[in-house]
Formats: sequence, structure tokens, C-alpha cells
Amino acid sequence: MSPSLPPARLTILTLLSATATLFFLYKSRNRHRRLLTRLRHAVTGTDQGSLNHAPPKRGKLLFLSQTNTSKTLAQRLHALLTLSNIPFDLVDAKDYEPEDLCKETLVLVVASTWENGGPPQNGSFLVNWLAESADDFRVGALVLKECKFSVFGIGSLSYGETFNAVARDITAKLRKLGARELVELEEGDVDEGDLDKVFDRWSEKIVGVLNGNSGDNEQGLENHVVVSESEGEFSDEDDDEVEESDVVDLEDLAGKGPSRKSTVAAKTNGKVNGHVLNGEKEMVTPVIRANLEKQGYKIIGSHSGVKICRWTKAQLRGRGGCYKHSFYGIESHRCMEATPSLACANKCVFCWRHHTNPVGKSWQWKMDDPLVIVDTAIELHTKMIKQMKGVPGVKAERLAEGLSPRHCALSLVGEPIMYPEINTLVDELHRRRISTFLVTNAQFPDKIKLLHPITQLYVSVDAATKDSLKAIDRPLFGDFWERFHDSLKALRDKQQRTVYRLTLVKGWNTEDIDAYSSLFDVGNPDFIEIKGVTYCGSSATSKLTMENVPWHYDVKEFSEALARKSNGAYEVACEHAHSCCVLLAKVDKFKVNDQWHTWIDYEKFHNLVSSGERFTSKDYMAPTPSWAVYGAEEGGFDPQQSRYRKERRHKSAR
Repeated sequence: MSPSLPPARLTILTLLSATATLFFLYKSRNRHRRLLTRLRHAVTGTDQGSLNHAPPKRGKLLFLSQTNTSKTLAQRLHALLTLSNIPFDLVDAKDYEPEDLCKETLVLVVASTWENGGPPQNGSFLVNWLAESADDFRVGALVLKECKFSVFGIGSLSYGETFNAVARDITAKLRKLGARELVELEEGDVDEGDLDKVFDRWSEKIVGVLNGNSGDNEQGLENHVVVSESEGEFSDEDDDEVEESDVVDLEDLAGKGPSRKSTVAAKTNGKVNGHVLNGEKEMVTPVIRANLEKQGYKIIGSHSGVKICRWTKAQLRGRGGCYKHSFYGIESHRCMEATPSLACANKCVFCWRHHTNPVGKSWQWKMDDPLVIVDTAIELHTKMIKQMKGVPGVKAERLAEGLSPRHCALSLVGEPIMYPEINTLVDELHRRRISTFLVTNAQFPDKIKLLHPITQLYVSVDAATKDSLKAIDRPLFGDFWERFHDSLKALRDKQQRTVYRLTLVKGWNTEDIDAYSSLFDVGNPDFIEIKGVTYCGSSATSKLTMENVPWHYDVKEFSEALARKSNGAYEVACEHAHSCCVLLAKVDKFKVNDQWHTWIDYEKFHNLVSSGERFTSKDYMAPTPSWAVYGAEEGGFDPQQSRYRKERRHKSAR
């Protein structure tokens, strides 16, 4: 080994050590300088950005939305912020990186609560990140100490304890991570009041705080930060205001409703917003009344309604009747569509009324007299019939008949059997020899058991499995599946005509033929109506499009397959092609000598009811005309009527 090698190694080690020492001294000096700068700015109330006159950092406006309601409201707030020269970025929660929250100084969130009290799909990652970070000791409680935030929640108070659960959870988690509220949490309720006004009031607070404190320091802004006594928790007083419920299915709905806090604040002397509590408040608020009247409803008293059906108008003009005319022989021009309860316990995705009616799990409103409801319904119905006088095609004979209704479809909207005096109302209709077709949504089995004889009693079977029923009906009850099954069982003991009503929604429930057939033995219905969903236009409450509407041949194929699954117990009996509707009937009851008897002898039914004696569905059946039978060339259209075909301007898929 060369004797000069050890000194060379020593020289190299000395140089490396000196270089490292100089590097760490340099880094320490810079770190010390930055620390002194921060302390100086903290004392003087300035920051480096303001010294350099840099533009303010843009805030973030995030929306968590399932059906675009939160998105729409967030867009409205963003426009207001822009007009106020307050820079904010509007961001879909699914496109936002939660790690960036550590860099934010201003964050606004508009959040809806969806199934199981959880977030909409686009916000699940953000909400999960907040939950994990808030519970992770490694993150720390001050990671968002530079961030100020405010949250607006959208939900339905009718769902109980998980009302606006997502908005409340986001608020709690942000607080736990050190962020401070710019404006306190506001909660919009879509069922009671005016959601738009509540949101606008919250938005104005946001703009007011930001505009009033946009100087070179944050002292004024700090005065508007909400300090909670219990970080990340809610007071017992707030919890007391929420109705207990096992259901956690809240939806993202555009509607009318005040915030939860404003509802609590408005409660004085046993009243909320002028409507008396404890069974005395009116179901139909001024806002709900305006919405329903805009859709053509005539409101009766405080909780009932009546509306003229388009098929009533059509048969007055001799242009055909509805499917109930083809299947059961009702006279559509003499049919009154009504309900004694505009409230419902479901928020179905295919609701015709776009959820403008109230919701509830029990009767909690002022109750009108059933006789007054019947009188007023007939009065309002006949007024609407009279308005058809002079309409081209209306026949004088049919107009005169229409002024004396002979049928009442208690299926207009809502849940008729929620009305405590439903039996008295039905009895009064029968006393006037007006038949009843009552539809229930299969959530009140005990009330089904207590019903007096109905001309024809329907139970809506919107899905055949628990998961699909929850997704389609979006029920308020936590035990909705048990209630559904018990409602079907309650039909078995009914002696009069019973019907399963199936609404087919393409892509939602059209693949469950085996599951549907398994329900036949549960309720043993006389008939099974299978109808394609009716598309009612775009709505913030539903994601349905025309792609979800089955064609008549789709409904026929489904019906034939379902009949085969019954092993001969049911056969396809009738169809009404115009309504995309098919009827299955029990063979042993209604097929006599190879002829269907699905029609009703209405006079005989009323005689049987008035006699007070027990009777069954076979006692008032009548033969079905050939034109209404399945497979007839008329397709269920009455040949005595004149077929009127609208000019179609869209291309058929087939």
C-alpha cells in the first residue's frame, strides 16, 4: 500500500465535513430568517403577499350533489360572488383533491345528504378523507388552522335524525381539523317552507362577511368566525328538534323548505310559521298550495285535492278511455281523480308530482271532515267538467254524464289511507253509488287491515327486492321492507278485488322477474297490473330520462314472462297499448268458460255494499269485451271511440 494514501483520504473527509457544515449553517440561517419574517408579520398584521401586492388567493366553492340540486344552488352562489368581485372557483367535489385543503384559506360547501345518511357519490371521497384525517392523530388538530369555511346542507326533515347528516358531519370534521367557520352552518329543509329563500339568505351572509372584511388584514374577518362551545358536536337542544327515525335515506331534492335552525327559531307559543302544532297544523302550506295549483290541482280544505284527468277529457271528446276503462269497464268521462291525503311516506323516483307534495310517516295535521271533502271534491270536479263545454269534439251527452261522477280513483297523489277517516269517506262515496279504486304505497299494513270494502284495492309493488325498493321508492320508514311485506299479506284477507300495481322502470326493476313472481303467494292478488313508467319531464328530484321508459313490447314481454313464472295461476288477460299497460288475472277466478271476466258490475257492487252482507270479488265480476282482451287487434282501444293520433316528431327506436 502506498504511504501517500492515508493523507489523501483524510483530505477528502475533511473537505466533505466542511461542506456539510456550511450547508447546514446556510439552511439554518434561511429557516431563522423565515421564522423572524413570520413573527414580524404576525405582529404588524401584514403578510408577504400584501407587501408584494399579490392578488388574493381564490376561494373554493365545493358542491356535493346527486341530482344536481346542490350544484344548481352552488352555481347561483358562485354567480353572486362573481358579481361581488370575490374570487372563487366552483368545483365539483369529485374533482377536488382533499389534500389541498391544507393550502386553502376560504372554503364554501353546498352538500346534500343521500342514501343511508351518507354523501352523494361525487362527494364520498372528500367526506371519507375528512373522517379519516379528523381521527388520525398524526394529522394534528391545527392542519386547517389557516382555513375559514361555511357549509350549507340540503335534506328533508321528514327523514328524522339524519336530517342534513352530511353537512353537519363536514362542519364537525373541519372544526376538528382546526378550520374556523366564516358563517355558521345553515340547513335547508325541502319539505317545509322555501329552500331558495333560506339559501339566498345564507349566501347574502357569506358575501356580506367577505365584502365587509376585505382589507389588508384579517382582523375584521376574525370577528365573524363562529366559535362553538363543543368543537365538532351538536347541542342536545338541536337533537331534540329532530324526529326519531330508523331511516337514513335523505335525498338531494330541489324543493321548498326553511332551514332547521330557522324552523326552531320560529317556534313560539306552540306554532311554527303560523301553523299550529300537535295535530292542528295544516298539511298544505301556502308554498305547497301554490306549487300544486300550478300543476292543475284543486286543493280541498287543508289536506285533500282533486284534479281532472286527461283521459276524462279524452272520453268527453269521444277519443277513448284510460286503461281502467279497457280492463274494468269504468267510464273515464265520469271518473273523479282525488285524494284525502296529499302527504306520502315515499319519495319515488318516478313521482308524477316532482315531490311538491308533503311527506310524513303518520298523521300530524289538522283533519278536515270527510263529508265536506266528498262534497267539495264533487263540486270542484263538476266545475272542471263544465269548463270543457265548447271544447271542440266534446259531446253534449257525455258532458251531461260527466257532471255526475260514478267512479273515484283515490290515487291522485300521496297516501290516501294515511287519512284517519278514510273509511267514513269511502262509505260516503259508496252511499252515493260512486265506486272506489284506492291505491296504497304498501307502508301502512295495519291501516290496510282496517279498510272497509273497496271496489278495487291496489298495492304499489314498485320493486321486488329490498335494495331496489329502497332505491326506487326512497321510503321514510326504516322498516320499509317489513311494512311492504306485511302490506302484501294484508291483501290475502280482503274479500273484494285486489291488485298488485307494478311500474316498470327500465334499468331499475325490469330484471327482477323471479323476485316478482315470489311475491305472488304473499298477497295472492286477483290481478297484477304492469305499466311502463310515465316520463314527466326533467326534474331535480329524479335522474330518470326517456331511456328509462319501456316500450309497450317491453311491457308485454315482461308480462308474458311473469305469467309463465306463475305456473298457470295467472295469465295475460288485457292490454291497453296507448298506456303501455298489461293486466294479469287469476285464471281460477276470472276466466269462466274460456272467457275473461275482468270487468265490474258496478250496480251489483253497490247493492252488495248497501246490503251489509259479506261478499267476494267473484260476486260482482262482468265479462270483458273482446276488444279489451290481450292480443286483440284493437290493442285495448274501445272501437266505439274515435282514435286520435298525434303527429310524432321524434324518431321511434323501433
